[in-house]
This record gives sequence, C-alpha cells and structure tokens, in this order.
Amino acid sequence: MSFRISATPLDPEQLKAPLSAAAAGACVCFEGWVRNHNEGESVKALEYEAHEVLAAKEGQTILEEAAARFSLHSAAAEHRTGLLEIGDCAVWVGVTSSHRGEAFEACRYIIDELKARLPIWKKEHYVDGQSGWINCVTGSAEEADGKSASTSIS
Repeated sequence: MSFRISATPLDPEQLKAPLSAAAAGACVCFEGWVRNHNEGESVKALEYEAHEVLAAKEGQTILEEAAARFSLHSAAAEHRTGLLEIGDCAVWVGVTSSHRGEAFEACRYIIDELKARLPIWKKEHYVDGQSGWINCVTGSAEEADGKSASTSIS
C-alpha cells in the first residue's frame, strides 16, 4: 500500500506497474484529470496545495482501510500539487484484488475518501483571468454556538 503527494506529473502506466500480482484477478484504476470547465466557468488551469505530511499520513490510512475492507492484494494512490494544465492527471488510484467487484468498490472508496479527508486545496484559474478556491470553506476559530469551525476540502 503506497500513497504519495507529488509535485511532478503523474504517469498512470508507471504507477500501475507495481500493482501486478499473480493472485490478482482484477485491477481497477482511476485517473482524475483537469477539465476545462466547472459550474459554468471556463477553466484554464488548476493549482493544488497540500499539507504534505498530514495528507501522506491520511492517504496511507485510507489505503490500509480499503485493503482490510475489500481484501485487496495491493493499492496505491498519488495526488499532484502545484499548477496543472487542462488534461493533466491530478489524482491517480489503483487497486488489485482477486475479484472485480471488490476492486471496483475499493477504488471508488479510496477516491471518495481521499477527496473528503485529505488536507489538499484546489484553486481554479479561469479563462477571464479570475481565480478562486474551490470547496475551501473557512470560519472563525469559534462559531457563535461555541463549536470549532471546520474546513471543507476537495
């Protein structure tokens, strides 16, 4: 099980190669690409920032959870940071299992948990020259009801 944060371009074929296992009957991989639009805006690039130490630790935890939950032979994931252009691979997940059902479920679980739990923030750069952070909600240290504020990430 291996999770990494990377400032260099992701090569899905290179990332997939170590997953090979004689006992595996299925391999499922997911590639998340930078697209040219979001919520009616024309996007020209994305920029990712991460708390690398925490992201690496939590990413590894998610892979270990998936391995135990879905009886995986192997699992790996990598997430980019820095400025990415349209078509670049921003996140990659790969798993192997004895059966396709477990492999599909595990891959979906991993990408969903990575998006929900990793301290990685995404900034969109728009064609019109504007930019904005996406799904990055912040609040004061203490909300009016006395509860601590939380940060949502994507």
